Amino acid sequence: MEKIGVLALQGSFAEHLQILGRIPGIEATAVKTIDELNAVDRLILPGGESTAIGKLLVKTGMFPVLRQRIGEGLPVWGTCAGLILLAHEIVGETPYLDVMNITVRRNAYGSQLDSFCCEQIIPAFGSDPLPLVFIRAPWIEKAGQEVEVLAGHDGRIIAAKQGRLLVTSFHPELTDDKKVYNYFLRL
Repeated sequence: MEKIGVLALQGSFAEHLQILGRIPGIEATAVKTIDELNAVDRLILPGGESTAIGKLLVKTGMFPVLRQRIGEGLPVWGTCAGLILLAHEIVGETPYLDVMNITVRRNAYGSQLDSFCCEQIIPAFGSDPLPLVFIRAPWIEKAGQEVEVLAGHDGRIIAAKQGRLLVTSFHPELTDDKKVYNYFLRL
């Protein structure tokens, strides 16, 4: 049985764990320590506050271990703040993990008041409309050559893949839809 971890330091980790718990054939677990990080086959970096999550990764000692595991091929999916954590470049800021060749803009869609929901068909995830929830969401301003753009919204990149790394600027964990989870489990 494949063990899927969700970084549980801050953010919407409980929501990810809840959805993963409804997918047969996997074991979902919260990741709060280096030992727990080393025990997972895949990892989700949840939405939340990227600055807080970045600081907590350093404080717990998980930062270098996570970078190393990603370098060794650990499949990782970053949603919203998780996307920011994986980026090579953050407009106007210092990057965190710097493992995915994308340039992102934090809070690109605006403040909490500018958060929104919509539906969109994203062929990589399936042929039915996918509910998209954007909360102070980032967008990807630039994707490197090895990055596959999976989706855009209003001319901005909102989902991409590079090798075994997946990022979405929206929050699938805040819906009941499992399409993106199923995609991630196939990476």
